[in-house]
Amino acid sequence: MERQPLVVQTLYAELMEQMLALEASRSIGDVQGCFTTKKIKGEEYVYFQYSDPGGRKRQTYVGKRGPSLDRVMHRFSSDREAVKNDQNEVKRLCALLRAGGAMTTDSASSRVLKAFAQSGLFRAGAVLVGTHAFTVLGNLLGVKWLHSALQTQDVDIAGERRLDIAFPQVKRADIPQVLDQLEMGFLPVPGFNPGQPSTSFKVRGKSLRVDFLTPAKGSQDTQPVHLPRFGMAAQPLPFLDFLIEQAGYGVIVNSGGVLVQAPSPARFALHKLILFAERGVTAHTKAEKDLLQAS
Repeated sequence: MERQPLVVQTLYAELMEQMLALEASRSIGDVQGCFTTKKIKGEEYVYFQYSDPGGRKRQTYVGKRGPSLDRVMHRFSSDREAVKNDQNEVKRLCALLRAGGAMTTDSASSRVLKAFAQSGLFRAGAVLVGTHAFTVLGNLLGVKWLHSALQTQDVDIAGERRLDIAFPQVKRADIPQVLDQLEMGFLPVPGFNPGQPSTSFKVRGKSLRVDFLTPAKGSQDTQPVHLPRFGMAAQPLPFLDFLIEQAGYGVIVNSGGVLVQAPSPARFALHKLILFAERGVTAHTKAEKDLLQAS
């Protein structure tokens, strides 16, 4: 472990402020795409054109052009310019952070996490855990971890089965659909019991994998649990409720920033110690990694 330069710590704090401000001031300008019109039999009709996460062009019919739609399109245009300036600032800060030695996340994982964030997954109470969360915590604390503790592309997402707080902005983040639209080759990983739903997705021939987890409610709670707001099932794990309680925001650094929810550093360290003590002799390698990250 080594301390990051003060200038890098300051840049990361500035990036956090920028990303939180963008999240708090979401507007119509944040929607990716543009309005277009078509003339059919002398009448003008409005469509919204956009690219899905896989890059495929799509169009959605909005309605017949009129004064109300003109106002919406004008507002979109003006808001879009402001959002573009904010996004350029985020890219500038991320470029400076990469040059300054901040810890970054690989492009493939960042692409997945960005799609998750845009789908509303983290606003719906999901928490990034595992090694990618460890990277986020390093930047939050202003340190650089040993590379031996970061060698994985697994994207681990945890979420409670029910939320005490309602999120009116997000009804559901359909994760299988998000992964399918990325067109990265994600396939569901079958469990030991063919009758149970999958809790993981993996790209064949690559190490990129996405796992969904939820806190276990007892020692017998081992069957996959369907989480409606995520549109998929999650694997119950013991002690996970301790890890994701009091989660806070952090930023994934790549070519741009991705705002995610991550565990508190103290809970992350203690959770790793618990896992280290619980692992059996067959998980010696994972136990060593737990201890290294906890320290």
